[in-house]
Amino acid sequence: MSESAIQLRGLTKTFDAVEAVRGIDLDVGEGELFGFLGPNGAGKSTTINILCTLTKATSGSAVVAGHDVSVERAAVRGRIGLVFQEPTLDTYLTAEQNLHFHGELYGVPRARLRERMDDVLTMVGLSERRKDLVQTFSGGMRRRLEIARGLLHFPKVLFLDEPTIGLDPQTRAAIWDYVGKLRQTEDITIFVTTHYMEEAEYCDRIAIIDGGEIVAIDTPEALKGTIGADRVQIHTNDDDAAIAQLGDRLGVDAAVHEGMVTFAVPQGAQFVPRLFAALNVEINTVTITRPSLDDVFMAYTGRTIRDAEESGGSQHPFRLMAGKR
Repeated sequence: MSESAIQLRGLTKTFDAVEAVRGIDLDVGEGELFGFLGPNGAGKSTTINILCTLTKATSGSAVVAGHDVSVERAAVRGRIGLVFQEPTLDTYLTAEQNLHFHGELYGVPRARLRERMDDVLTMVGLSERRKDLVQTFSGGMRRRLEIARGLLHFPKVLFLDEPTIGLDPQTRAAIWDYVGKLRQTEDITIFVTTHYMEEAEYCDRIAIIDGGEIVAIDTPEALKGTIGADRVQIHTNDDDAAIAQLGDRLGVDAAVHEGMVTFAVPQGAQFVPRLFAALNVEINTVTITRPSLDDVFMAYTGRTIRDAEESGGSQHPFRLMAGKR
């Protein structure tokens, strides 16, 4: 890996009795597009807030762009860009005015500010709307303008905290297209948090965070390669009986996820005849999928991200395929 743009050692954050971040160790290389993948409440935003000097860690250390976030806050802030989950643009100003105000705050030399505004507006496809009030922009356009604003002062690290939350799939895809172009034009490290599995696929590496802990970290393909099994989901007329029979008769651990009895086996298609022969419950549908990042998340945490969010992000005792880590 290249020199670290972000380095965490033993990072923790406790709110009253809640341990939101639990001893995270992490290195993100310069120029990486790094993803922090996990459900709401997993500790993603708390971690990013520490890295951006918006909250202090309870213990441990964090270095961003060569500066300690706890004692060199001003230096860190001058070297990072940040796109929050919630919109922070002034909708009564034009796109150009929002950028100009940001550039003044960050001390971008006036001689360079106009050229830089032109560059970032072109990068996100908003040059022709620069004079328009932000209140006339769609959600996707506002998010693109926020990314442009985050880049205006030449940051070394750009943090994108759930950058596409609340956007429709087409707009989300467009945002990631702009992020991809950004990597080609800017010498920058991008750290993105998301709970969308398909978005994590864009990243060079991802860390899966659950319950404030990193449970897995690698490239998306390498993580999927650790599963070594297909995901099988069946819809039955008696899920409890099906789970019991899968365990007793076939030695398969299963659980209900997203309303379906779910388990993982090698060569799922070849397993289906055995499934029908062994179970004496009615099977209405069978779905087989190749390993995905959702399967990786389930392998390490015992549930899907959707399950985790519906349960409030709390830890689940079941560890599906624990032996395949």
